[in-house]
Amino acid sequence: MKLSKGVILVSGGLDSTTLMYLFRRERIEFVPLFINYGQHCAKHELDTLKQVIPIEYKDKIEILDVSCIFQYSTSRFIKPANLWKEQIKADDLYIPYRNVLLLTIAASFAQTLGLNKVYSAFINSNHAKEIDCSSEFFNKLDNFLSEYGSVKIEMPFRNFSKYEVAKLGIELKAPIGKTFSCQASEEIPCGACPNCVDRLDALHRISQEFRKNV
Repeated sequence: MKLSKGVILVSGGLDSTTLMYLFRRERIEFVPLFINYGQHCAKHELDTLKQVIPIEYKDKIEILDVSCIFQYSTSRFIKPANLWKEQIKADDLYIPYRNVLLLTIAASFAQTLGLNKVYSAFINSNHAKEIDCSSEFFNKLDNFLSEYGSVKIEMPFRNFSKYEVAKLGIELKAPIGKTFSCQASEEIPCGACPNCVDRLDALHRISQEFRKNV
């Protein structure tokens, strides 16, 4: 995929951080967009983002607050759980139409800037149960936005695994060790939610490969 100037949805997570550093390597300008949709870890995500974003973009982060949309949600991604007392399942983290919200907001924002590309670092995931996480959904949304507007959704990592993204991040010298993407905990990664498991598995596999080559 050929990259061009556009808006990148950023969160301080491993995937979006890697994507920013890919743009940096290709010397392509981007607008980092952080959306607070009420996730309990929003403050920590933003603080992390400021630590991992390429230094020249630290003061260029655009922040949109739409947190009221999910104010009545019972999702444990919105309402933090007491991890010492409650057992959290993947279904408890579901947020209805989250990706629809993020991508359409980003597309609307990009169009106001005169840009026609929105980049998301979403990847294929074996734990994603949401209807708006499938390739079929993303294809339909992309076609809809392109047909009824000028903005195209690009997902360079759609067919990547977390391991492949992490490996690319290391090659790009992105500070992936500082990234944060826990769904269940506000500040300290729980190590057990789907996002944490994917991240830890990817980094563990890379560390094993490193040891073999030393």
